[in-house]
Amino acid sequence: MREALFPSRKAPVHATTQAGQVRDKMFGGSTKAMAAAYGVSQRTVERWIDGTRTPPQLSRAAEKRWEKENAARRRRGQAPLPRPTTSADKLATDAVRAQTTERGRERKARQLEQRGTVSGIGARVGRATTFEIRGSDAIRTRDVHLNLSGQQAAALARAQNEDEVRAVIGQALADYFNGGSGYGGFSPQDFEYDTNDFDLN
Repeated sequence: MREALFPSRKAPVHATTQAGQVRDKMFGGSTKAMAAAYGVSQRTVERWIDGTRTPPQLSRAAEKRWEKENAARRRRGQAPLPRPTTSADKLATDAVRAQTTERGRERKARQLEQRGTVSGIGARVGRATTFEIRGSDAIRTRDVHLNLSGQQAAALARAQNEDEVRAVIGQALADYFNGGSGYGGFSPQDFEYDTNDFDLN
């Protein structure tokens, strides 16, 4: 999300560079603090930085188990489970976060607010097996494409965590399914989706 909002602040591609920047910019150069935040040993973080190891990705077997469990939950009428987050996912997210300052984020948010009802920023919420509307057992056959307002885009620029992002996108989804009129009766809490299957464009 931050890469889309701050295109000049893209995170490095390689995990070794990401790990080094995250340690230096978010943890003040402390390998110990970073290791504690990631729930791994200091030696593991050192290996990520020197390139002898890479943070683990979600295995294909684990992904299939997650998809199978969500299919079973859907049949039982239960809410889907979010996609498991790995150390590699967290490192990539933190690497982008390390590239943006609070001042820069606030400046961008003010610019986006001035755009009014059309920010020029769109969002895609994936359908997969994780998109649900409370009170409906309908399965969407395509992704949801949203046009964010300046206020919504600004709120994303200011968002500090996944809950804040989820609230903004939930409101955008409610606006979309209410037809922009507010009379459809949907609220942000009516939507469940996987934040790993969401992006800006």
